[in-house]
Amino acid sequence: MKYSAKTAIAVALTALLAGCGGQEETAQVQDTLVVAQGSDAKTLDPHATNDQPSSRVAAQIYSQLVTVDETMKIVPDLAVSWESVDANTTVFKLREGVKFHNGEELKASDVKFTLDRMVDSPTVAHIAGTIETVDVIDDYTVKITTSQPFGPLLYHLTHTASSILNEKAVTSSGDNYGQQPVGTGPYKFADWAAGDTISLTAHNDYYDGVQAVPNVKFRNIVEGTNRTIALETGEADIAYDIEPIDKETVKNHSNLQLLEGEALSVAYYGFNTTKPPFDNVKVRQAMGYAINSQDIIDAVVTGSGTATNSSISPRVFGYSPKGIQYQQDYEKARQLLTEAGYPNGFKTTLWTNDNPVRVQIAQVLQAQVREIGIDMSIEVVEWGAFLDGTSRGEHDTYILSWVTVTGDADYGLFPLFNSATHGSAGNRSFYTNEKMDELLETARSSVSQEERLALYEQVQVQLQEELPHLPIYVQVQNAGMKKNVKGFQLAPAGHHKLKGISFEG
Repeated sequence: MKYSAKTAIAVALTALLAGCGGQEETAQVQDTLVVAQGSDAKTLDPHATNDQPSSRVAAQIYSQLVTVDETMKIVPDLAVSWESVDANTTVFKLREGVKFHNGEELKASDVKFTLDRMVDSPTVAHIAGTIETVDVIDDYTVKITTSQPFGPLLYHLTHTASSILNEKAVTSSGDNYGQQPVGTGPYKFADWAAGDTISLTAHNDYYDGVQAVPNVKFRNIVEGTNRTIALETGEADIAYDIEPIDKETVKNHSNLQLLEGEALSVAYYGFNTTKPPFDNVKVRQAMGYAINSQDIIDAVVTGSGTATNSSISPRVFGYSPKGIQYQQDYEKARQLLTEAGYPNGFKTTLWTNDNPVRVQIAQVLQAQVREIGIDMSIEVVEWGAFLDGTSRGEHDTYILSWVTVTGDADYGLFPLFNSATHGSAGNRSFYTNEKMDELLETARSSVSQEERLALYEQVQVQLQEELPHLPIYVQVQNAGMKKNVKGFQLAPAGHHKLKGISFEG
């Protein structure tokens, strides 16, 4: 049902009831979807950040040339078709008549502006891969040429960082663009109360139809239990990332339901490889042998995860199970510390953001490494400050997760381990290895899937030996929602789209 029709019905019913003497009740239509998540967005400029809270909001505002369906298959979005002219060249035909939120029509020049800007961004340039030139053929045709064959190009173009921007809007807003974004998506930006809420309204000229729910509000509720309470009290309609301790509450509530699904993300414990003692591979390996991932899975996430020996999920193309699976072995860990010159252990710090699950993981890690003489203090840092500090390398060790949004190993491995992506681009371990760089570059430039699989197997085996970060578990994602919410699905990459949602009753 279209919003305009719903509104008309509501107005008619209200007028009818108001005209009946003694009638005090009025019919009401729920016109706002409230979504609770654990952190505020950092910016809504998709080229200025790559964090999930920002991407979850941006996914409602923007569209990409292509997108993926629930099976991770590439499907059209702003591009209705595409053709690979040769190994380096792809031509895209754009959907005609698409309107940006500022009323401008989408043109090939906007696509060129967007991708050129993306390539120039130190934060997301790696997602653009090897894009060398973007040429406007006509208003609705654009040609992308890569400097070398780039196997995962289409998958990278599904990323939120590849969202198509309006050149006029970006240019006129300048440095403030991230606070006043303009896209072609189903919802447009309305207001941002920093640290509290981001409000969106339906885009009436959206090319795929007007949304049934005219308003969306993202609420920043850091404490997971408070997100569940917001669901119970009706203050939120959907809550992302229900805490393990609250899952049964949601499952057993008569008005709520819990959605769960395996994610494309891996939680990991990272080391700043430029800082002693973590510049010594034996110290990193000792940490690996001191840690029992299953304890974290059982005690903290109550089974919502699977221990892993890889930085990418088994659902991701390129996954290999052949890397070392670290099992807790305190004797071996102490031996490695002694060989590294730290027989009595050392003091260090662990950074985590203000996410209750991560804080609990930090506490388990702290207790486990204490057994081999490591005195590790925990620093809980606000999300934005956490991202900024770890991008500058201020940390010793840290907890994070990475979502292989594209479903291709290139995105799951290149940003985290290539020496060109130190800091905010993904490599917060500041890991540098020439052989790794070569393997990653070769794998992304190959158009042979068999060759890419073999190369990514080598990558994963080497990473588990050098251990710039320790993969802890493959995550299971979830969301709680009211039972009257219809049409919501979990996206494998975690950037859940609110397009097509409606309220029942």
